[in-house]
Amino acid sequence: MMQDDIERFLHYLEVERRYSPATISSYQRSLLQQSKLLENLGCSSWPEVTSAKVRSVLLKLKTSGLSARSMANKLSALRSFFNYLLQQQKVSLNPVAGVSAPKQNKPLPKNLDVDSLNQLLSMQGDDLVASRDLAMMELFYASGMRLAELVSLNVQDIDFKQRQVIVTGKGNKQRWVPFGSKAEQALKHWLKQRRLLVMDEEEPALFVSVRQQRISHRTVQKRLQHWAQQMQLSSTLHPHKLRHSFATHLLESSGDLRVVQELLGHANLATTQVYTHLDFTHLATSYDAAHPRAKRKS
Repeated sequence: MMQDDIERFLHYLEVERRYSPATISSYQRSLLQQSKLLENLGCSSWPEVTSAKVRSVLLKLKTSGLSARSMANKLSALRSFFNYLLQQQKVSLNPVAGVSAPKQNKPLPKNLDVDSLNQLLSMQGDDLVASRDLAMMELFYASGMRLAELVSLNVQDIDFKQRQVIVTGKGNKQRWVPFGSKAEQALKHWLKQRRLLVMDEEEPALFVSVRQQRISHRTVQKRLQHWAQQMQLSSTLHPHKLRHSFATHLLESSGDLRVVQELLGHANLATTQVYTHLDFTHLATSYDAAHPRAKRKS
């Protein structure tokens, strides 16, 4: 019975909320684990769950060695699930509402400095893979988009006239994000190469593998690592580091936290403040004037 409700909730997330398969899978693992712990505490149905029993579950997770961040994620999943049960009138209250997540030390995300980014993006290569990789890295740094957002891009999402790309983020929310002249140049070069590679005219993906299919998350990660080594960067490289470098460098130039919030697709400004770890007071006037690789040539 309890598991049936979980399955219905997951279906709701997939169909109505349009959550990604990875997020749904994470919710499923979390809720099934917590439901078993609650059953061990004597709960045979969701209305029997109390705040005290939820805290007991958190204590059990803590003693098992789970990190504070992971416990917070599990608590968030359970809270969302009970909100769903409230809507379905399966319970009369949300026992998770009054339970606080354990405090967690939030390590500041690291970024590359501008010189390191310029070193990385000075890579040479006219072959298909190199032109694709440069376009991906330029767009990552120009837009600050997430890995999943970049992989899901289609050719039609790029608007060269306005120099913008439409990005589909978390919760299937879309936002327009500008990109600079360097990214524009790299994208146009890649699209010329892409036409030589992709035989199927129905393939919509902007970035494809040598197998002529939409590029995978893992392939993008491996290619970034490859170029970090090739260009002799002193640190490892992954998509999130490029995203954070975008946010940090734009904020250093502009100081407009809310603009960066919009560009990153953060629902709450507090998320952007933690993400950037910088405190600014003055406002930006334009994206082109602020971003190191967006400035037009005079």
